[in-house]
Order: sequence, then structure tokens, then C-alpha cells
Amino acid sequence: MKAVVCKEFAPYQQLRIEEVEDPKADAGHLVIDVKAAGVNFPDILLVEGKYQMKPPLPFIPGGEVSGTVSAIGEGVTGFRIGDRVVAATLLNGFAEKVATAAAQVAPIPDAMPFEEAAALITTYATTIHALKQRAGLKAGETLVVLGAGGGVGTAACQLGKAYGARVIACARGEDKLAAAKQAGADELVDYETEDLKARLKELTGGKGADVVYDAVGGPFSEPAMRGLGWGGRFLVVGFAAGDIPKMPLNLALLNSRDIRGVFWGAWAGQFPKENGKNMAELFELYAKGQIKPMVSASYPLAEVTKAFDDLMQRRVKGKVVLTA
Repeated sequence: MKAVVCKEFAPYQQLRIEEVEDPKADAGHLVIDVKAAGVNFPDILLVEGKYQMKPPLPFIPGGEVSGTVSAIGEGVTGFRIGDRVVAATLLNGFAEKVATAAAQVAPIPDAMPFEEAAALITTYATTIHALKQRAGLKAGETLVVLGAGGGVGTAACQLGKAYGARVIACARGEDKLAAAKQAGADELVDYETEDLKARLKELTGGKGADVVYDAVGGPFSEPAMRGLGWGGRFLVVGFAAGDIPKMPLNLALLNSRDIRGVFWGAWAGQFPKENGKNMAELFELYAKGQIKPMVSASYPLAEVTKAFDDLMQRRVKGKVVLTA
């Protein structure tokens, strides 16, 4: 089969498509014929050796796929050959086939396009965990979303609205803000041309926001933190801007604010039943039309570097996927 292979930790432009051996369905595992694979910023960090974990070399990147079951290992129940499924694989997804533990696989509705299914796992699972288990977001609260035009950002806008929050979307440029508006945001802030802290105070009548969802980092984290009100919760989701901000801790003391880390992958591994409930809820919300992954571009496996370029150049509105 064809796969994207990382042979050394290096700039992603060095990735190549190679012929590798087809995977086998070991006990407790399935093989999936991949139709689409979601592309995420951590994929770039992994191949460049900048992520929290460093896989043994060589490896195939790609952490979320959709496709059809083509082989079933010993002890696996509840699946049949040909089933349409989605899976969180962590690695090995950028290939024509992938073997993964059956526990990481879920069926998808017949009406759900493979591209949308592949765009659901990482961004929406991260976000539902962030808003439910970490923030405890309540109806009527105000949610501020940084990087609101990207994959996790549009997911946060949609889920925030599904939970009854007022959503203030913050992004750079009219096109990203338009994507956030499409995802349901109530208010828009261009943090490149506007004073973020001042606008958040203005939009909340001086009270401050209840929750900040920050997958960006860089220079926007601190003013967003300052825009939180009493008992506000600041969610540390990621650092797409590249720089990890150094937050003055007196900002947590003031107004009794909380800083809460969000590491969905580690949490899902420790609490698989709770993660399973979250995933079931996501499919219910999808069926109700309350969430819908926004796929801005789709590329064949051979054009993986173009997909990564889209992420790095901030051209992605929602998600980009690879098709096998």
C-alpha cells in the first residue's frame, strides 16, 4: 500500500510517499481501508520532532481516519466487513490502510461523508472534553474562542452554541471571521486590528467573559486572560502561533480565575468510557444538525505537504483532509 513515511525528524517538506507492507488485523484490532484522514497541527509537530511524544522512526503520521472495515482480528465483536467507521489512530493514518485497536473505532451514519467524519475526531473530541470536563460551560455563559476560524476554533463555536453559550469569536482577517460566523459565533473580533482585552470588556458590558478557549497561544493569550471576569476559566488547548506564552500568575489571582490544561488524548486513554460518551454525544449533535465539520480543502496522499502548507500559512477555514 501507499503511505506517507517520516524517516527522520525534519521539516515536513521532506515527507515522501512510499510503498509499505499492508497492515494485519491482530487480536483486538481492525484494518480499515482509509477513505479520508484528518490533518491537524500536531501532525506537523510530530514529524518535526516538536511534539510531547516522539514516535520511533520510521513512522507514518496521521491520527484520525474514516473508511471501511476490511479485516477483523480475533476477539473483535460488533463490526462487520464493509462497515463505515471512524477511528482515532494517533499514528499511521496517512496511508491507504490502517490497523487500529477496535476500542478506538466507531461506526458512522450512512449519510455522513467520509471527509466530514475524518474531520470530527481530533478537533471535536478535544473541544467537547475542553468545554464539558474542563470548563463546565453552562448555558448563558460567554465563551471566547481564539483562532476561531480554524479546525478546533469552528468546533468550539459550534459546540459552544449547542451548549447555549454566547460565543465571541476571535481570529485574524475577514475570511477566518466569516468561517467563525458560519459556525455560529454571535460576536466577531479581529485581534490583529482590534484591542482584544478592550473589546472583550466592551462586549461583556465590563463583566468579562466566563471561558476562554485558547488553541493559539502567542501574543493573544494574555489579553484574552485579562478579558475574563470573576471565576473565569482559561483553557490551554494548544500553541498554533508557535510561541508558548508566559502568563503573569497574578492574573489568576485577580478575579479568582482558573487556568486549566486540555490534553484530550491523555485523558481519553485514562477515561475511555467517558470519552466514549463524549463521542456518542458528538454523533447525536451531528444528527441533529447542531455540529458539522467544515472541510475547506481535500488533497490526495501525495500532496500531504500542500495540506501542511495550508495549516502553516493559516489558509485553513475549518479542516483540511487527505484522501486515499
